[in-house]
Amino acid sequence: MKSFPFEAARSFRALACALVLVVSASACKKAPAAPPPPPPKEIEVLTLQPSEVRQTGEYLGSLLSRGSVIVLPQVAGYVRAVLVKPGQKVAVGAPLFEVDAREESAALASAQAQQASAQANLLLAKQVRDRTEALHREGLATAEELDQRKASAAAAEAAAQAAQAQVTQRRVAVQFFSVRAAVAGVVGDVLVRVGDFVTASTRATTISQSGALEISIAVPAPRARSVAVGTPVELLREDGSVQVVTSVFFVSPDVDPATQLVEIKASVPASEGLRSSEVVRARVVYAVSQALQVPARAVLRQSGQSFVYVVTQKGGRDVVERRPIELGELGADAFVLTKGLAAGDRIAVSSIQALRDGAPVKIKGPSAATAAGAAGGAGGGAPPTAAAGR
Repeated sequence: MKSFPFEAARSFRALACALVLVVSASACKKAPAAPPPPPPKEIEVLTLQPSEVRQTGEYLGSLLSRGSVIVLPQVAGYVRAVLVKPGQKVAVGAPLFEVDAREESAALASAQAQQASAQANLLLAKQVRDRTEALHREGLATAEELDQRKASAAAAEAAAQAAQAQVTQRRVAVQFFSVRAAVAGVVGDVLVRVGDFVTASTRATTISQSGALEISIAVPAPRARSVAVGTPVELLREDGSVQVVTSVFFVSPDVDPATQLVEIKASVPASEGLRSSEVVRARVVYAVSQALQVPARAVLRQSGQSFVYVVTQKGGRDVVERRPIELGELGADAFVLTKGLAAGDRIAVSSIQALRDGAPVKIKGPSAATAAGAAGGAGGGAPPTAAAGR
């Protein structure tokens, strides 16, 4: 029993040594290393430079033949013969159709008979006048008789001239019953048939001259104030590509009171299968200017505010900075920039959703490409040169 304090003290010293060893072993272990930062995000960039921006409007226009002639008969009567077919090419003066001219032909024959009678009377009046002059010189006829014979001869000559004019008039009228082509071209749809009764207001057919088309476009009155002779007009194909480039040669001085539209016209060469009366897409270029453009894919929106990520240098490395901007019109795939950036600024155009303000980035390719603005500027501007990989 007397050895108990000694045993307890020895157990305590052993426990203390064990605790010291445990603490020493724990102190010798190294703390775990922190995870390395993620590598910079690899992005494509675009260097902004001023480029062409066009203010345009796209409309539907109707092609008209500048040499199109509507054929109307100048007389009334029944059609006796149709001498052409739709699509047939005709020369100037070619007969198109015949109208019944029997009544007018009879009137011409009557006028010719009256002319013959007037010529006979004129011949007789001249002979009587000549004999009276001879008798007057011999004293066998009075001066009064001579004056009467001269007056009769003059009246007969006037009657003969009137009869000649009547024949000429009837002959011209008969020619109107044969309807002929006023210009050379292609015959349109023939709207009359044999036996139809036509008048001077009956539309018989049309003749269109190739190589002479014009497009008629109706534009809103406010936009028409920007249109003048020489304003560019582009005719578009179905895929939106430009087919023909021309310019305005006519701007109507009046506004349609019902539609508030103004008609403008531009000449169009008859090429690539364009035809009269065809409806085509047309783009009117109201104005052209220089401005910065931002691709739509580079723009972020939050609470109605537009942002882009601008690439800047910070601490010797490239980082992105979120910068608010103000945008104008949207073109094919780019906005016109009105405020917030300057020429030479570099903006991110890829991985936009993965970027954060102040995050380091790595630019794809050896260097950023320079763009002359954003592709397809407002209203259809020319595409720029984009950054590598665009």
